[in-house]
Amino acid sequence: MAITVTLDSTFVRSCEDGQRHLEVRLGNVEASNGARQVFAAVAKTDTPIEELIRRGLREVGQTADTGITAFTDGCSGLRSILVKAGVTKRPYLDWFHIAMRLQHAETTASTLSSETPEQVKAKAVIVAEVERLRWRIWNGKVKDATVTIERIRAVMPVFQGEPGCRKKDPPSRRLWTALREIDRYLSSQSAWLVNYAERHRAGLRVGTALTEGTANFLVNRRMNKSQQMRWSRHGADLLLQVRCAVLNGKFGPGVGQLFDAGTGSETATAACPPISRQSRGQGGTALTEAIQA
Repeated sequence: MAITVTLDSTFVRSCEDGQRHLEVRLGNVEASNGARQVFAAVAKTDTPIEELIRRGLREVGQTADTGITAFTDGCSGLRSILVKAGVTKRPYLDWFHIAMRLQHAETTASTLSSETPEQVKAKAVIVAEVERLRWRIWNGKVKDATVTIERIRAVMPVFQGEPGCRKKDPPSRRLWTALREIDRYLSSQSAWLVNYAERHRAGLRVGTALTEGTANFLVNRRMNKSQQMRWSRHGADLLLQVRCAVLNGKFGPGVGQLFDAGTGSETATAACPPISRQSRGQGGTALTEAIQA
């Protein structure tokens, strides 16, 4: 059996003085047999994210011989958390965050001017090279990414004087900024890249897309994007523990044993009913007592 750990971070709005946002660290522990656990905690609280990861590993059946593969967005802080949780194998850079940067470059390239024959030709070259850049990274040929960057650089001068060039951010400038950001990102993360195509063909995970879905479910749907709510650090953390407990199939009479290392393994449920508004923010005294019981 093999286990994949994905770890990412997101933010919720803070109601505390001097802080605009609270960092939420969250992720998934998934075994090749289908067992899965989710975990989340607000940074700088008493909830140890490392222990949540260790507990998730135990719940899905980790043994001394289990192979563990981890993915992060490249943040050194998240890598340190994995090491403290006992995941010592070097984590891979996840494909999701690479793809988001590439998508931005592709979208910007499509907006380049094509009013002259030279611009039409140059735009076709750029669009093709950005797509080729995606293929190279996907197939583990990131060292060839500089070839794409240089080919694009060679045709960029034809867009000088394009419509909108007098604006602060014409499309050609935005594209070049996006490509330089991709180049810096890949250069700084080169040690954590992998042949994503090879893993995908083998039916293995290539990134934290599953964790992005977990973030949308645990955080963004109820706590951030559409609700416009602000949270105390303690209140947000408590609600996250409840939502994870529900998703992991542990919300019930045994919720007080959420952090008990001896809790038996259970299959994660597929959906979670909404948490009542009484439980949100700084409120929910009964909820606090139930978890701390």
